[in-house]
Amino acid sequence: MHDGWLAGGGAVNEAQVLITTAAAIAFLHTILGPDHYLVFTAMGKARGWSLARTLRVTTLCGIGHVLSSIVIGTIGIVLGAKLTSLVAIETSRGNLAAYAMLAFGLMYFAWGLRKAGRDYRHSHIHTHGDVVHNHEHDHHFDHTHVHEKEAASSITPWALFIIFLLGPCEALIPLFMYPAAQQSGLLVLSVAAVFGLVTLLTMIACVAATTLGLEKLKLPTTGRYAHAVAGASIALCAVAISFIGL
Repeated sequence: MHDGWLAGGGAVNEAQVLITTAAAIAFLHTILGPDHYLVFTAMGKARGWSLARTLRVTTLCGIGHVLSSIVIGTIGIVLGAKLTSLVAIETSRGNLAAYAMLAFGLMYFAWGLRKAGRDYRHSHIHTHGDVVHNHEHDHHFDHTHVHEKEAASSITPWALFIIFLLGPCEALIPLFMYPAAQQSGLLVLSVAAVFGLVTLLTMIACVAATTLGLEKLKLPTTGRYAHAVAGASIALCAVAISFIGL
């Protein structure tokens, strides 16, 4: 590696342009992809997570999302893989992640509808001799509710993490290849660090903004159908990725 490539004035300017480009693309790549933040906002509201917990889950998934592409790009550079080969790998990963997100969203949607049905409260009239009274109840027994809530709370963050670990940062690979071709290891690391940091910070900022915005608007994001709405939102994000290319 010849990191002296950064020594000349023109080379430094090129490095600055590349790093600035990496930051701009990371920001646009994240903010234009609703799956990077709406998924966490929807799940956080449905599960009743605090903003701090929602942001922790977002951070965990964001790190996995960025690191997976960095690792694949680094391995590709070391092995001398062509750009087209790496792009093909990232495209395949993107399709797999979209299908996994769609499946997760649909399953969560179905579970949310089932839960909403079980949470429906209704009343029966009971007669005991001369005494007549209404008895209101649902079909969601307390012990079942507790166990389901604990299981879903523990599984959901890890399911999201796996989905985002599969999801590629397609825009990062081409940015990797130019400094690699110039044999500048320092610039490769700089591009990866800037791209990853901007992506992560943008995800956190968008999740915080959308979560606080929903709280301020006081939209009906809770209630019987909160989980079904969250599942539908995730499924729609997956459809947007697969068919609209967001």
